[in-house]
Amino acid sequence: MPAHEREPARALSDAQIRQFIEDGFVRLDRAFAKELADQGREIMWRDLPCDRDDPATWTRPVIRLGYYGDEPFRRAVNSSMLHAAFDQLVGAGRWRPRPNLGTFPVRFPHPDDPGDAGWHIDVSFPGPSSDPGERQDFSSWRANVTSRDRALLMLFLFSDVGEHDAPTRIKIGSHRDIARVLEPAGEVGVSHAAVGQAGVALDRPEALATGEAGTVYLCHPFLVHAAQMHQGTQPRFMAQPPLHPAEPFRLEREDGNYSPVEIAIRLALREKRG
Repeated sequence: MPAHEREPARALSDAQIRQFIEDGFVRLDRAFAKELADQGREIMWRDLPCDRDDPATWTRPVIRLGYYGDEPFRRAVNSSMLHAAFDQLVGAGRWRPRPNLGTFPVRFPHPDDPGDAGWHIDVSFPGPSSDPGERQDFSSWRANVTSRDRALLMLFLFSDVGEHDAPTRIKIGSHRDIARVLEPAGEVGVSHAAVGQAGVALDRPEALATGEAGTVYLCHPFLVHAAQMHQGTQPRFMAQPPLHPAEPFRLEREDGNYSPVEIAIRLALREKRG
């Protein structure tokens, strides 16, 4: 078969795509090489203000590092499997490759509450009163029903993560609730604070983002998730960057060529109207 007639590469089965639409996430094992995770941890340990071999120096529950664009990180986020999955979930030509993996919240075994473990969605653009230069104050940042500036939320495991190693908590199916919260505000969107006050999705069942180093969770941008305290024995290294869209999501397409991200939003809004 000529190259131009071959089927595009597939990283996800039809069942996995249905799971993404229904549950709001899909797990990819061995999405990038474990060796890249090992190399990435070596780089990050050099930047941490503590000794990897002396738990007495792990005096804080979380330390944030980033942005890392070294070769192990660039290769991890641009693996052929992930690019194929992005095409399947967002649409070929509808997403932008990442040059880095953004911020790493490195979590340590620690008795103190990390202070950042509340349920939330990741907002993606500044509101009218936001200072775009002050990205750390997200209270007035917003999300809207077409997920402006965010195509996916991604969780990159750079260390083995078991159930006691502060795995990200996920509310299964919560992206559908959030779509219905966002719809009335249209393109203007809803602030981070207002989404939190809505209190939706908290009765949804919970999943834990566990797996070996090299595992990636690809999540709908509306998925409700949360950090938690680390009750294991070894620090957890994970990045949670967005995948940025190359063009806005559209909930009305004349050709009907909707991506799974768009399909999930459309189904959620149809449920509401039904």
